[in-house]
Amino acid sequence: MTRFYCDAMLGGLARWLRALGYQAEWEHGIDDAVLVERSRALGAVLLSSDRPLFERKAVKAGDVKALFVPRHAPVFDQAVFVLRTLNLTVRELRCMACGGALDSVPREEVADEVPPNAYRACNEFWRCLGCQRLYWRGTHWARIEATRTRVTECLGGSQY
Repeated sequence: MTRFYCDAMLGGLARWLRALGYQAEWEHGIDDAVLVERSRALGAVLLSSDRPLFERKAVKAGDVKALFVPRHAPVFDQAVFVLRTLNLTVRELRCMACGGALDSVPREEVADEVPPNAYRACNEFWRCLGCQRLYWRGTHWARIEATRTRVTECLGGSQY
């Protein structure tokens, strides 16, 4: 599975790559040398908008696969650019907070964790296996799904 490590300028892109089904790491203020080394250690594609980063020896030599992402493009366009350039498709949704896989949780187990209106309106719930965040099909989920559909359409593919 393709994994990403985003530079400090691409935190929004990291979140949306997770929503599109990919593991994407991001740290605020990460040093370039640390970013390159962590990308190498994880076997992750380094995503950056910092041209000098592409002059580092490990990147130039191809030891670390890297892709320059246009900094001023909207995050949606950045996500489409990354997937299109690397010939990737939209995959199963992952936790937007940490990138962990989502696992179905019985409704009864989350009654004390979910806002009452959401609990009444929803029958399906998921928990992130990484950070334990809880998800359900509310209005936020609908917006995420709409964006995932738009990305799929931009890539010229069928629904995920």
